[in-house]
Amino acid sequence: MPLMSRCTLMLMLIVSVVLTGIKLSAAETAKQKKPLNFVFILVDDLGYMDVGCNNPQTFYETPHINALAKTGMRFTNGYAANPVCSPTRYSIMTGKYPTRVDATNFFSGKRAGKFLPAPLNDQMPLSEITIAEALKEHGYSTFFAGKWHLGPTEEYWPEKQGFDINRGGWHRGGPYGGGKYFTPYGNPRLEDGPQGEHLPDRLASETAQFIDAHRDEPFFAYLAFYSVHTPLMGPGPLVTKYKEKAKRLGLNGQQEFADEEQVFPVDEKRRVRTLQNHAVYAAMVESMDKAVGKVLRQLEESGVAENTVVMLTADNGGLSTSEGSPTSNLPLRGGKGWLYEGGIREVFLIRWPGETAPGSVSDEPVITTDFYPTILDLAELPLKPKQHRDGVSLKPVLRGKESLKRDALYWHYPHYSNQGGIPGGAIRIGDWKLIERYEDGQVHLYHLKDDLGEKQDLAAKYPERVAAMREQLHRWYLETDAKFLQAKPGGPEPWRPGS
Repeated sequence: MPLMSRCTLMLMLIVSVVLTGIKLSAAETAKQKKPLNFVFILVDDLGYMDVGCNNPQTFYETPHINALAKTGMRFTNGYAANPVCSPTRYSIMTGKYPTRVDATNFFSGKRAGKFLPAPLNDQMPLSEITIAEALKEHGYSTFFAGKWHLGPTEEYWPEKQGFDINRGGWHRGGPYGGGKYFTPYGNPRLEDGPQGEHLPDRLASETAQFIDAHRDEPFFAYLAFYSVHTPLMGPGPLVTKYKEKAKRLGLNGQQEFADEEQVFPVDEKRRVRTLQNHAVYAAMVESMDKAVGKVLRQLEESGVAENTVVMLTADNGGLSTSEGSPTSNLPLRGGKGWLYEGGIREVFLIRWPGETAPGSVSDEPVITTDFYPTILDLAELPLKPKQHRDGVSLKPVLRGKESLKRDALYWHYPHYSNQGGIPGGAIRIGDWKLIERYEDGQVHLYHLKDDLGEKQDLAAKYPERVAAMREQLHRWYLETDAKFLQAKPGGPEPWRPGS
């Protein structure tokens, strides 16, 4: 072969190898930079101690949630922004404390007590740029399934707040129509299924179908279970299973309740459940967990699990002091509707494949306002600090590199809860938590690291700390334009900050 031909052939081979390398490199880069998907799972009324990853001795069985915790990060100090549902849902959607728009109770809860509650805004303003809208700006397909409870009319439902698809989201706070947790649902945003269909399984199926249909494009799937909210209903075979389990464990006949020791008028005292043995509630928890498992399996089957961030939390603590009082949150005090830990400390899990160490645990105090900026940050999208002003990105914590630079967490609940909780505010700084009662301005101070059950009030022992934390809480009231209790016609004036 002539020298020139050999040189030409050699050059062609070199060029071919280089081009092939470039193509492979480009393909690998494209694979690495493929946009993250997000699956956000919100469980209604699930207690912190209701899942095995937080409580190995729980009566309930949650293998799929436990498995999620083993593949991601579990936060031991994760909080809801409010002890009841709608405000916490607002905080997730907006990255803001609900106090800023007076969305401080479930929509439209207006129970009176000694005083009238603070004014309540019972709709999420359309002016808010929801996390769904923020992701849609960058080409994400968005999906919602389940409980919405963020507006009284269609004008405020998911389709108007950034979601392409809505399966079951409207103004109701529970599955109250038709067969309730079983078809027919009586829900204008969810067609009835075949006889015997169970609501959590249906919502998971709808979510799984969306995931599979959008496997080749970035998506945001928000699954907000109606479970485990009342009415207390579960599949018959599972109810039977847990009745037999309670009998086998010797739980029947044990003391199930105690008096909540909070200072109340005699007619306002509440019993609090102290034993997990409610068979119907256990069946509801397991049904919800199975539905979580269906969604997680679909991520694997659709080939997107390694490119999908999964987040799971609850909107408030477990129901322990009313409406059947189906669960115990011990050692946490109180439950849904209360500013004690039982009402606001939540299951809080995040799996970020390839970045978060499987089975990692963080004790960093975090709150539901943090999800919004975290999602944008993980997706490498521009943050919206004016929108998610009360949240911080958890990205550094998820990478195990540093703690957050945040001074405090805050709560404001100027209402009488259906569950017996008092109107009040709270602030957590480090391991210290102060609760302020709005009827009379009385304060309680707890050190959570040493007293998780909030049994020892240290306010009298540390007056300087109380004064400093109270002053900081009051500054936050002013900054967020917090509203307070109102006098009844002809009645006495309630306490006000600074009075």
